[in-house]
Amino acid sequence: MSKYLFLILSAFLLSISFTSALLVDADYITIFPGEQGTLNINVENNENFDIEEVSINLVLASVSSTGQIISLPFTVIGGNQKDLDDLDEDDDDSVSFTIKATSGIEPGDYNIPYVITYYEQGENEKLQSQGSFGIRVSAKTDIDFASELENNILNKQGKISIEIINKGLGEIKAVSVEIIPEGYELISKEKIFIGNIDAEDFDVVNYDVIFKNQNPTLSAKVNFKDFENKDQTEIINIPLKVYTEEEALQRGLIKKSNLSVYIITLIILIVIFFVYRGFRKNKNKRKKKEFSEE
Repeated sequence: MSKYLFLILSAFLLSISFTSALLVDADYITIFPGEQGTLNINVENNENFDIEEVSINLVLASVSSTGQIISLPFTVIGGNQKDLDDLDEDDDDSVSFTIKATSGIEPGDYNIPYVITYYEQGENEKLQSQGSFGIRVSAKTDIDFASELENNILNKQGKISIEIINKGLGEIKAVSVEIIPEGYELISKEKIFIGNIDAEDFDVVNYDVIFKNQNPTLSAKVNFKDFENKDQTEIINIPLKVYTEEEALQRGLIKKSNLSVYIITLIILIVIFFVYRGFRKNKNKRKKKEFSEE
C-alpha cells in the first residue's frame, strides 16, 4: 500500500497550495473485486463570487520522484473527467462516476485523489482544488466444506473430519465449528475453535465418534466473522455412509483379522505336542519293561 500513500500525500500537499473556494462531498462506497459501483460527488461554491467552467478529474495514476508511473487498481467507466454547471455563490452541483475495481485487487480501504479546475467569474487564471475521497473494496464470503471418514464401521469407534475451505479473497476470523450428532455418538467435544482462515486457505477439525446408524448425517454449524467484521453462520448438512463389518470386508475397507486362525493353529500345535509327548512316554515305558523282563 506504500505506493498509494505517495498518491495521497501528493494530493494533500498540492491541495494546501491553493485557497479552495469549493466544498467537496463524496459518497463512501463499497465495491467488490472485479465489480463496479456508482460514486456521487457533490461540489459546492463556498465563496462570495461565482465560478465558471468547473471540471473534476479523478487521478488514478501518478509519477513518483523516480519517474515511475504508479497506478491505482481502479478504472473509471465512461472517462475520469466530467464537467459541472457554472456555480453561483452558495450554489452546488453533482456528478457521478462509475468505478470498477480490478479483479486482482487486494480488499481494503483506498483513497482516490481528485483535481477540480475552475475560473472565478471575470478572471482568466485557471484555479485548482485538490483532495481525495475514500472507497472500500470488500471481499465476498465464499466458503466450501468437505468431509472425510475413518473406520466408518457400524458400532465401532471412528472419526469424522470436516474441512473448512475459504475460497474468497478476504480472511475470515474467529471461526468455530459446532457439530450436531445425527446417527452417531460423539466422544470428543461438540464445539471446536479454529481461529482465522486466510483467503484461499483451509483448516480441518476432527471428531471422535461411535457410528450407530448406517446412514448418519454430518450436521454442523460454522460461525465466523467476515471481512467486514460481521457475524456470519453457515450450516453443513452432508449425508454419510457407514458399513457393517461384512460390507467393509467386501469393499476392502478393512482386512479380515487372522487372530482366530492363529489361535486355532496354536491349539492344534499344543495338542500335537502333548500327543507326541504322551506317545514318547508310552514308548519309553514299553522299552523299560522289555529290558527288565530280559
